[in-house]
Amino acid sequence: MLTLENAKVAIIGLGYVGLPLAVEFGKHRKVIGFDINQKRVNELDNGHDFTLEVDSEVLKSATHLTYTCDVKALEASNVYIVTVPTPIDDNNAPDLTPLRKASAMLATVIKTGDIVIYESTVYPGATEEVCIPVIEKGSGLTFNVDFYAGYSPERINPGDKVNTLTKIMKITSGSTPQVAEFVDALYRSIITAGTYLASSIKVAEAAKVIENTQRDLNIAIINEFAKIFNILGIDTEEVLKAAGTKWNFLPFKPGLVGGHCISVDPYYLTYKAKEVGYQPEVILAGRRINDGMGQYTATQLVKAVSRKKIHIDEAKVLILGFTFKGDCPDVRNTKIIDMVKELESFNMRVDVYDPWADADEVVHEYGLKLEKELIEGHYDAIVLAVDHSDFKAWGEKQIRSYGKQDHVLYDVKHVLALNESDLRL
Repeated sequence: MLTLENAKVAIIGLGYVGLPLAVEFGKHRKVIGFDINQKRVNELDNGHDFTLEVDSEVLKSATHLTYTCDVKALEASNVYIVTVPTPIDDNNAPDLTPLRKASAMLATVIKTGDIVIYESTVYPGATEEVCIPVIEKGSGLTFNVDFYAGYSPERINPGDKVNTLTKIMKITSGSTPQVAEFVDALYRSIITAGTYLASSIKVAEAAKVIENTQRDLNIAIINEFAKIFNILGIDTEEVLKAAGTKWNFLPFKPGLVGGHCISVDPYYLTYKAKEVGYQPEVILAGRRINDGMGQYTATQLVKAVSRKKIHIDEAKVLILGFTFKGDCPDVRNTKIIDMVKELESFNMRVDVYDPWADADEVVHEYGLKLEKELIEGHYDAIVLAVDHSDFKAWGEKQIRSYGKQDHVLYDVKHVLALNESDLRL
């Protein structure tokens, strides 16, 4: 049986989740960080993280961490922690391809007594129903006889420099009581906030997927409030401030819900629910509201431009921000692209500026070219779509300087004061 003393850890996937984990473990024990992207490995070897989750000095502090793309290098490990993405497909169904591929790869190196721990967000049952059979088939080993599994869902909040990995309580679980205790002890060795040992892998999987589903629904109801208040001519933020004076009113705000977690995870739960014969209603209603907010904000802008007697056809629009949240370079599943497409459907000319986003990644993923410089007095409408600190520092005067004498300023994120914009969500 493995112990903390003889555990040799390998982290599979070095993205927003895997790298901080590898670095933290690498401060205390020998760790192999594996990624299929050679460019990513080279970047980390040179002490730079493009996700900005880990700065160069912290990378250097992980003195026991090495990076590789070589699968054979994993043979020296006996604990494998899988942190690959779990996206959805065009039909909003779970795409477990990265998990299956990672599991198939591990099947070629796993040995008797080894443990595979999954961190990727999945529906309840996915670890044991999807991943484990792939390892068994590829390795010839028997689950819970020759090798074991654990599940400890990631709780990384991209761009958050306060609630970092070690400061967030970690849910842990294992395929046997002994393995569960080992998995818990392993994470407890680095997580200062402590751990919570769930009773089973399925419970841990379910706990993770409902965290983001609950948040998605809370934002959805606020977005619906905003739609109603816009019709009534009431400012949503003013209403929320007033309601927030009650101790148990939850402080959520309206907005575009993108990113790899909140806008994706509910579909994992609803997929499994449908599979077992239950038709979810509330969860999918929240998803419909939030998925439609990009189109809704674009339509609101078009109406505001029309009210100002600005010709909509070929009107020039500047969107400030493309990442899915402020002060973060993550553009995964950003809903800004929905706004861009909707505005372009009105034959408006849309430029997007975002100093945080990687221009090459945006071109590759969305076919959109970001502006490098802004021209003063050029735009008929300006959308403050992401609350980057850069834009907050600009203030109303600089932001409006990019507009024509007569233009519309739409503050989607409520960055400016109530009287400083022409339109707010």
